[in-house]
Amino acid sequence: VQPTSGSARLAGYDVATQPLLARSVSSVVFQDAVVDGALSGHANLELHARLWGVPTPQGNRRIAELVNAVGLAELIERPVSSYSGGQRRRLEIARALVSAPRVLFLDEPTVGLDPRIRHELLDVIVGLRNREDMTILVTTHYLDEAQRLCDRVAIIHQGEIVALDSPQALLAGLGHEILEFRVDGSAEAAVRVLRERGVAREDAFAVGARVTVPLHEHVATEALAVIESERLRVSEIATRVPTLDDVYLELTGARIDAAA
Repeated sequence: VQPTSGSARLAGYDVATQPLLARSVSSVVFQDAVVDGALSGHANLELHARLWGVPTPQGNRRIAELVNAVGLAELIERPVSSYSGGQRRRLEIARALVSAPRVLFLDEPTVGLDPRIRHELLDVIVGLRNREDMTILVTTHYLDEAQRLCDRVAIIHQGEIVALDSPQALLAGLGHEILEFRVDGSAEAAVRVLRERGVAREDAFAVGARVTVPLHEHVATEALAVIESERLRVSEIATRVPTLDDVYLELTGARIDAAA
């Protein structure tokens, strides 16, 4: 695939004019598994070490390190077909690291995992980030993951980068806390009323049954007055610090799952 414009480099190698060198210093963990379910985890890692041309002694040491790093020591001799989804994802990460890449791409690494396994996998990724001398590029629709894992975050909307900065800088850019409340009825209707009454601008959103309103000056008291006068039934109300989800909403006007 030829680029329409621009250029990209991996560890100094141009991906268009030096593709083999660029591939030699990078690795990818795809959403779909590429390991062989009929083989053991160890056999899969040995196979990929050979495919990468890693010398056997070096490969064996690397595999032993990675198996411990991703927490698969007790399972590594079992067939991959017996692994859970989270265990397979850990093996996929180990597989991608066998060649000691300088750049690692993680494509939606926690998609389809339950919350507990997801958090365990994030711990593994954080540990690898701290021990490996490499750059990790993560694509995700879970912005809490980006907030936890990343030094820099690019927010992409309709094919365009609309923000690129550290999570801390992106959050600081909002400059306010969030008023959030749950309504018994239509959250969209509640947002519409707040906008019509001049309490909220376009940066107020309905997310499920919840309404989020940036806490600009006097917003809290004015919003409560509208809620009371319009007899909106509110079951919960609280203020909270903003998250990257709020940054995404303010920049794009769209929910992250709707934009996926």
